[in-house]
Amino acid sequence: MKKFFRSLLAKYMLIIVLALSIVQIAYMFIVILITEVADNIESAYTSDEMDYEQIEENWHKDANMLKTEGDISEHFAKWKDQYPDASMFWVDQSGTLRKTTEERDNLPTEWTSAFTAKFIKERYGENPFTVIAFVGEKDTNGFVVFEINREVFQPPFQTAFDQYSSWLFFGTLFLVLFFIFVSFLFFRGIRKRLLQLQEAMEIRDVDELPIQVHVKKQDEIGQLEKTFNQMVFELRESKKREQEEEQLRRELIANLSHDLRTPLTKMNAQTFKIAKEEVSDEAKQAIYALESSVEDIDKLVENLMSYTLLMASKYKLDLQEVDIVRFVRESIATWYPVFEKEGFEINVELAPLHDKMWHVDPIWLGRILDNLLQNVLRHAHQGRYVELRTESTESYDAIVIQDQGNGMKETSNTAGAGIGLSIVDMMVKGIQLDWEIQSSNNGTTIRIKKNR
Repeated sequence: MKKFFRSLLAKYMLIIVLALSIVQIAYMFIVILITEVADNIESAYTSDEMDYEQIEENWHKDANMLKTEGDISEHFAKWKDQYPDASMFWVDQSGTLRKTTEERDNLPTEWTSAFTAKFIKERYGENPFTVIAFVGEKDTNGFVVFEINREVFQPPFQTAFDQYSSWLFFGTLFLVLFFIFVSFLFFRGIRKRLLQLQEAMEIRDVDELPIQVHVKKQDEIGQLEKTFNQMVFELRESKKREQEEEQLRRELIANLSHDLRTPLTKMNAQTFKIAKEEVSDEAKQAIYALESSVEDIDKLVENLMSYTLLMASKYKLDLQEVDIVRFVRESIATWYPVFEKEGFEINVELAPLHDKMWHVDPIWLGRILDNLLQNVLRHAHQGRYVELRTESTESYDAIVIQDQGNGMKETSNTAGAGIGLSIVDMMVKGIQLDWEIQSSNNGTTIRIKKNR
């Protein structure tokens, strides 16, 4: 039950109940106020004096008893004394306005039958209340008219209601606007907290994980915030475990790489010693294959070590201004004997580039070229062709390495190309260059590009 009262549903239901209660209380307050005001209003007339039928009957009765002009004056004075708010006038048999209780601009001096009929039609059942009676028993002395505003006869409650009707309207409007305002604050608070949670999901901490939020309330959004914080906590713990496992893996690879180097060195020394002995041709081929295998394993271990260092961001980077054409020429010169030994046709066309000096790490760039040329030697051996050239366009300068092998889609008997190309990719991006590979059954072309 305590959890329910903390919920957003309970809070909004409370707003609804308060709104309905305030409306009812306000209604009762208005009724009491109007009743009190009505009780304090003193009416100038009794209930009998405010009876329209009784007034009409008495007016006709008194008019029948009138004979002379003096009688009419006394009659007007008597009714004026009883009804101070009323007005009366007399029109004689010739249609002349003879007497009025007060000056009236809207009454003509001469009354025609048409005007009289129009006057009677307009006043019938309208405001002011009007009674028309003929003078005398023979109806030969014209007619007298009694007029009084119907509002004078309103009950005190109606008078009080009319007096405070504007207050009632503005009070109702205020309650409606107050309910809308409270609802607006309620939903704005919900929206604000949801936006804060969304912002926390989008913001990343130094470890690239979302940040936790401060839980202020124990409602549904508060429970959502708690769940989000729990998720962030579990992500941090998971990443911490992953980093620990990654660290153990790197240490294991580093130790294995170091430990493998020792037996490989011994194997290389023993094969070199055996190669000096007088052995058969088959033994020489076996020794050559063993030396190649040892060399391949050594390269793989070196690549594995480099890959681990790059992943751990511990491979030292030293950017310098390098004359790229000269650097590439010196690098390929060291590979000439290797390719010639394997029977490769070597084509080198190093034309000047638009941007002669490249801001790179010479060790990293040398390792990139070595890995790519080693890849050609291992996986494009059947083509026995390698080309190294420069290329310059409007958008970039590039170093191009091309072979005539079966392409990268062809399965190779020599393993290790995947990690070698991964090292190339990380190093190229590390020295802020781009690269692309185009491979088909007719060969592979690799461009190392510097965009302008």
